[in-house]
Amino acid sequence: MDMSNIRKNITGGIYLVIDPAMQRAALMDKLKLALAGGIDVLQIWNNWPEGIDKLSFIKEISILSHPYQIPLLINQEWTLLKEPSELDGVHFDVFPDDLSWIKTQVARDFMIGVTCSGNLDTVRLAHKDKLDYISFCSMFPSSSAGSCDIVLPETVSAARELTHLPLFVSGGITPENADVLSKQIPFDGVAVISGILNADNPVARTRQYQQVLTTNNKIL
Repeated sequence: MDMSNIRKNITGGIYLVIDPAMQRAALMDKLKLALAGGIDVLQIWNNWPEGIDKLSFIKEISILSHPYQIPLLINQEWTLLKEPSELDGVHFDVFPDDLSWIKTQVARDFMIGVTCSGNLDTVRLAHKDKLDYISFCSMFPSSSAGSCDIVLPETVSAARELTHLPLFVSGGITPENADVLSKQIPFDGVAVISGILNADNPVARTRQYQQVLTTNNKIL
């Protein structure tokens, strides 16, 4: 069996969302460093610059992430899973009403995650349909979180009572406020964009997030 083709399951840890609108060379350099620091899940945000070759971009990202055997997901655009690509799954900003139909259209196994902005019905649906994880957005104000509502910590606690699925917190997450949150509520990982991609030293920054998760038993 070719072990290089096996992806890890999503259980928690550091979930990095990359922005394809960033300057390409800078993004690739930052991503290489973040991967070396220890990323557990990678998502391509569908913030596409005009004229980009999406499949070529996905291929380029996959070449970097493949050796680490981490899941590579696309934001929203599930139809890209039908193309010959290295994508392992899709992240939906809202729970799709036609999820069963989407699964038939993709016609292969793939990972699915969803954003919860505070409505626990999303958690119930994700649990019922056996999604791979739930991400809560936004825990704090964040430019990349856009129009996400602020999620109350008690909402995450209530979600844990409803499901065993991995729970990520996102939106303005820093190592410092993640440490505070980890002492208040149960979650399995953090999802970040600028917290790592805008860091002067992505390796060190990634390891700071890791340290918080490890110290508070979020990474086993």
